[in-house]
Amino acid sequence: MQYRTQQFSFGGGELTPAVKFLLIANVAVFVAQLVLPDWVISLFGLVPALVWDRAYLWQLFTYQFFHGGLSHILFNMLALWMFGGTLENRWGSEFFLKYYFVSVLGGGILNTLLLPGQVAPSIGASAGIYGLLMAFALIYPNQIIYFYFLFPMKMKHFVCIIGGIALYSAISSGQSGIAHLAHLGGMAFGYLYLRGGKGFNISEKIKDYQDRRRLARLKKKFQVIPGGKDDDSKPTLH
Repeated sequence: MQYRTQQFSFGGGELTPAVKFLLIANVAVFVAQLVLPDWVISLFGLVPALVWDRAYLWQLFTYQFFHGGLSHILFNMLALWMFGGTLENRWGSEFFLKYYFVSVLGGGILNTLLLPGQVAPSIGASAGIYGLLMAFALIYPNQIIYFYFLFPMKMKHFVCIIGGIALYSAISSGQSGIAHLAHLGGMAFGYLYLRGGKGFNISEKIKDYQDRRRLARLKKKFQVIPGGKDDDSKPTLH
């Protein structure tokens, strides 16, 4: 995925407050995780069996701060910075954090509901990240990114692909050690939350589309004839 496209800067052009907070929290926990005993992961990671049997409800929230390795946290934090900053600038820090945590909780809830007997901990911020990707695709559907840094595609197509992969993997792999259901839950709960929030306003999207169409018609109607006598003054009406 590229960092910058024409007239668009991933990351919002700066390290925004909420994104900075999440980056620091995740990195701090990951560093602590390197020296903590394994039982801490079972206590604060998401173990659906413990949520049901012992009411470890905090796990629906705390699992997001733990990661399974360096590549895991690097990918999640890169995506958080790339897409989170732009969304936070658009929404404001308060709504951004609410949306992000709703996606995290949604991922945990769906994983716990559909895999109630799972005893292996699920960890990682991926549910929140998938929620951000889905929101970004709704608001900027035609923004070009580079899949695996090689293949250009529109954001809406990219999210459809990763959502389809997560769905197929959730159906076929069961308890594979990767929380595919949490990914889907992050996207689904995030979408439902946006329908009642200010992050995605359908009337705003319609107005943007109408403005673009109106501008395209004006550009087509008024053109300057190169070399004509009016070339250096006013557009020539065709």
